[in-house]
Amino acid sequence: MKPAIGLITILTDHIATMKNFYNYVMGFEILEDLGNYVELTNRGTRFALCTRQVLHQHTDHPSYTEKPAGQSFELAFPAGEPENVHAWYRQLVARGATSVKPPELMPWGRVTAFIADPDGNIHELYSEKEK
Repeated sequence: MKPAIGLITILTDHIATMKNFYNYVMGFEILEDLGNYVELTNRGTRFALCTRQVLHQHTDHPSYTEKPAGQSFELAFPAGEPENVHAWYRQLVARGATSVKPPELMPWGRVTAFIADPDGNIHELYSEKEK
């Protein structure tokens, strides 16, 4: 069996705010909403939001009750052409995403911008590699 990621879940204590952000601001459609667990449409890997309480309840592991500190993951969203990064970044910030860093050409050859969700998770928007 080859390893594969089948589901990415963002844990949160603010499910309603995060659901609004990923649905309205980012544009993911809600596939299933169970209140404390929300699965969103995404090509390929399943994508969900879940309260820490739910996972603590089902695993009884104390790490789910601990307050997270610092950036522990990043989602990276492909935007295609470099100009798309600029347009998408402006659109997301206008809808309520927190600006972390406006688009710029990075040393790795991609135009990249950084935004944050309501929980402070920083994510990137990136272009195809410049030629």
